[in-house]
Amino acid sequence: MTATTTTAIAPRPTLEELVDRLIDAIFGDDTPTPPRTSFARGIHEARRLRRSGDLDGALAVFAGLETAGVTDGERRWAYAEFLELARRRFRDDGALVYSPGSGRAALLTPCGEGTLEVCAVLGMRWPAGKVVSQRSLRGLKPLAKDGSP
Repeated sequence: MTATTTTAIAPRPTLEELVDRLIDAIFGDDTPTPPRTSFARGIHEARRLRRSGDLDGALAVFAGLETAGVTDGERRWAYAEFLELARRRFRDDGALVYSPGSGRAALLTPCGEGTLEVCAVLGMRWPAGKVVSQRSLRGLKPLAKDGSP
């Protein structure tokens, strides 16, 4: 009697799945159940959306990232990615950056005399569209690298 064996070929993982596994291996993904998106995976997703041309979707991912409990290196990585994305999206709007602490930032555009509108956030609870007084914010910097609006 001869036994016949068949080999099932599993589908190959996509590049995104492989990158997600690599990010989890480097930064770890020991989140409690139910699983939430890891910080590193969130940044990866924002970069993927940026490359596909969905800048607003990428900024929305940054708005949902929780920066509490992450390393300083991850905070700096997120901040750098956030600023690069903001420059691409709001470069010609005279936008300003407000950064009250490490890994936290808000992108603001002028909307009236002495007021600014929140366009995007990283690690802050301000919703997009919130209007704040320019006078109450210390340390505003122009988004443009050369300082021009």
